[in-house]
Amino acid sequence: MQTLSSSVHDTIDSLVKSNDVVLFMKGTADFPQCGFSAAVCNVLEHLDVTFKDVNVLESDAMRQGIKDYSNWPTIPQLYVKGEFIGGCDIIKEMFQSGELQELFDKK
Repeated sequence: MQTLSSSVHDTIDSLVKSNDVVLFMKGTADFPQCGFSAAVCNVLEHLDVTFKDVNVLESDAMRQGIKDYSNWPTIPQLYVKGEFIGGCDIIKEMFQSGELQELFDKK
């Protein structure tokens, strides 16, 4: 396993801590480049949540770094108020159960 370089870790840490909602995704909110990333964007847009999108396809270091940072193997990854929430399946389940709306209402 690769170790996360401190500069990539610091960049990710800064993004997670300085934005209320961050989605590490393939592509951008305007142009998602995978179905899972598009699905999470659609959920957030449906809930009218403003979020920072980070395109992991722009950098291999970022793409691997976010997986190491969260210890989660897949992308997209959603963070709310510095807390890792989950990937596409978890976000869709939380959305369908109403749990995601509650999370945003609380935060």
